[in-house]
Amino acid sequence: MIPPERIRNFSIIAHIDHGKSTLADRILELTGAVSKREMRAQYLDSMDLERERGITIKATPVRLEYKAKDGQIYRMNLIDTPGHVDFSYEVSRSLACCEGAVLVVDVSQGVEAQTLAHANIAMELGLGLLPVLNKIDLKNADPERACREIEELLGLDTADHVRCSAKEGVGIQDVLESVIRLIPPPKGDRSVPLRALLFDSWFDDFRGVIVVVRVFEGHITPGKTILFMSNQKTYLVEEVGIFAPKPVKADRLDAGDVGYIIAGIREVRDTRVGDTVTEKERPASVPFPGFKALKPMVYAGLYPVDSNDYEDLRDAVEKLRLNDSSFTYEPENSVALGFGFRCGFLGLLHMDVVRERLEREFGLSAEGSLICTAPTPLFEVMKTDGEILRVDNPKKMPDESQIELVQEPIVLATIHVPTPYVGAVLQLCESVRGVQKELKYPTPDRAMVLYDLPLNEIMADFFDRLKSVSKGYASLDYEFKEFQEAEMVKVDMLLNGEPVDALSFIVHKRRAYDEGRDIAERLRKLIPRQQYEVAIQAAIGGKIIARENVKPFRKDVTAKLYGGDITRKMKVLKKQKEGKKRMKMVGRVEVPQEAFLALLRKGQA
Repeated sequence: MIPPERIRNFSIIAHIDHGKSTLADRILELTGAVSKREMRAQYLDSMDLERERGITIKATPVRLEYKAKDGQIYRMNLIDTPGHVDFSYEVSRSLACCEGAVLVVDVSQGVEAQTLAHANIAMELGLGLLPVLNKIDLKNADPERACREIEELLGLDTADHVRCSAKEGVGIQDVLESVIRLIPPPKGDRSVPLRALLFDSWFDDFRGVIVVVRVFEGHITPGKTILFMSNQKTYLVEEVGIFAPKPVKADRLDAGDVGYIIAGIREVRDTRVGDTVTEKERPASVPFPGFKALKPMVYAGLYPVDSNDYEDLRDAVEKLRLNDSSFTYEPENSVALGFGFRCGFLGLLHMDVVRERLEREFGLSAEGSLICTAPTPLFEVMKTDGEILRVDNPKKMPDESQIELVQEPIVLATIHVPTPYVGAVLQLCESVRGVQKELKYPTPDRAMVLYDLPLNEIMADFFDRLKSVSKGYASLDYEFKEFQEAEMVKVDMLLNGEPVDALSFIVHKRRAYDEGRDIAERLRKLIPRQQYEVAIQAAIGGKIIARENVKPFRKDVTAKLYGGDITRKMKVLKKQKEGKKRMKMVGRVEVPQEAFLALLRKGQA
């Protein structure tokens, strides 16, 4: 049995594409946790979607055994964390399970937005940080500049930093030796009441919910009754185990260990990330601080193109909810699209990931059977009678005459950008109603910009535009700050006078005309021509702010006429006009799926 002083619990944090998953792969190889035959790129990323996009969506722990240069065998629990801002809470809970973290910085890019965000979380938790400069094999590597940025932006001493190339396998042993030397061992008494932090869970069809925990005090063995302190639910432990990296059954989990618990749990919603697990007979006195119930930030509607596929979509979202507790849904009915679901997501990436998982894992093709409406944030609306509404759908927005004020969510955005592109980035932020908070230059060739930005303005295409104006060099990280009063209005899109509820959106009053005209123009190009004229209108309440017409097909009914008085032609044309008018009264306009995607692409060229 390895004593606690030879245990190290650590995580790897980095910006996207700085080599976090590649470094984890090399560590798995060096410690022999994975054989060469089983090894694949991004081993800890279990989903195809993670490997394709180069991102980590689910936290993955793994236990490693490493024989150090001092001849001792050390147990290392590596907890791989998500990297994107949407999963920042999961990152904070995963880091809370560690005593230290390896801070990976690409020496050709330097410190970027998510590097800063995750490093700040680690420092707030009091973790030891080990700076690792990766990709030293690149021709444009500049380790001295990276060290300066780490010292100036993060205030970290880089005297003990490690240089490596995860791709080439250079310096990996130095990283592990530094982890042993600089990251402290876990503290915790194995004889006191159990206290474990839950940092991940997922649903298994045969075993129920599998809970992943870090044990801080006490121990867990099969047969014990555990208690979740946030909801006071109790379960009998059936099995405990570790990840090496595949699940391996164990006799017990002691203080300092990371592993899984199986206890016949049927609902993932009962196992919340950040919850404290203790014993029923000897409960801990206080839970771990920092627990919070995850609340969606972005909402969108998911509908089947064919109404016969509704049952398949319902089964798919129910199964996905079992594996992703941060995803929420409720049934919804749209006049335009029929029956579907109003879904809540942590952010735009989370929405994209859920949509792709529905398509891949549950056989729902985006082209054939699934429509995702335009995303909208959560607004707080105070009515004239004092009632406060939480509006996550434009359909729920009350009439203008009943609204006292509307509050929109504001995020604090951190943008790292090379100096030549600072002007273009500032101009972009101002164009979306941003308020500058800070601008500083940690090094002469790089700037850090802090802006308060309305979430509603950056949801559609802000990140793409940011990459465009900075030639791909800017990096963005943001966190929710507050709700702030704003002049928001609901814009309805009308087709021949009938509102299409799925195309309604909420926007700032000063941008309503431009947005309404833009969507109307796009719909004019996307809606196929009918036998009668189709009027596309954007309206705020009863006021029309933009209009476009889809011209009808027109048969030349006068072609067979020859000679005679002009009144003959006029009579035939009048008859045609009356026929089209009757057709328009009973005809329905077919809205293709591209019309809904037009809202997602609004503002783009």
